[in-house]
Amino acid sequence: MTEVPSEPTAEEKAETPRTPPAPRPARISWQKLTVLPLALVAVLLATWLWFAQADLDALSRNALSGGQVSKALWQHIQLTVISTFFVLIIAIPLGILLTRGAFSRATPVAMAFANMGQATPAIGLLALLVIWLGIGRRAALIGMIIYAILPVLSNTITGLKANDPTLLEAARGIGMSPLGVLRRVELPLAVPLILAGVRTALVLNVGTATLAVFGGGGGLGVLITTGITNQRMPVLVLGSILTVALALLVDWLASIAELLLRPRGLQT
Repeated sequence: MTEVPSEPTAEEKAETPRTPPAPRPARISWQKLTVLPLALVAVLLATWLWFAQADLDALSRNALSGGQVSKALWQHIQLTVISTFFVLIIAIPLGILLTRGAFSRATPVAMAFANMGQATPAIGLLALLVIWLGIGRRAALIGMIIYAILPVLSNTITGLKANDPTLLEAARGIGMSPLGVLRRVELPLAVPLILAGVRTALVLNVGTATLAVFGGGGGLGVLITTGITNQRMPVLVLGSILTVALALLVDWLASIAELLLRPRGLQT
């Protein structure tokens, strides 16, 4: 007769070694945290050492002295942060609204306007706003917002529409309200695409802010235009390096936020 294998006793189960669960990989590697910041520090340090020993003429020294550089950098950061804030509070709620019921019919119209805003040359858009609103930071900020709203709006709509309908139906089946489904299912699943759009908008705003000088908005564009119009290469180089470094730093910070805010269940 064939013997039926007996079940292991409690003592045998206790003696059986358990395989410990594999540790979750860290969201952010040390290379991600250190390589780009160290490279930026090296570039800025090299730039500072070059300026320390450079023989600048009176016009270059006047353009870079008296806190002009720090003032232009701070204005540039302010323009980027304020414009991105308004892009977020406009584009994300609008993107959510355009995926709800009857409002979805207006999606092509909204996307057409957003595409027009980014397709318009930034300097031309700023010129039109200056003619309408006058010279000042307000015209520059509105131009930056219009120019950067497309990636956040389109990614929000795409991310929400890409959700699996069966998951949404299951959430409704367990009694979730429409707001609960949106808050606890749809938005978490769309977070990666939304954050990618925000990251793109941030980098766009850093670049577009250099044109704010033509509308009286200040920023690092002051150094760049001063270097070009007066043919002073050191001033132009400094303004360009600071703009590039700020864009790379903002993109790095946005990538860190993208990794930290992404739900763990969506980690690959």
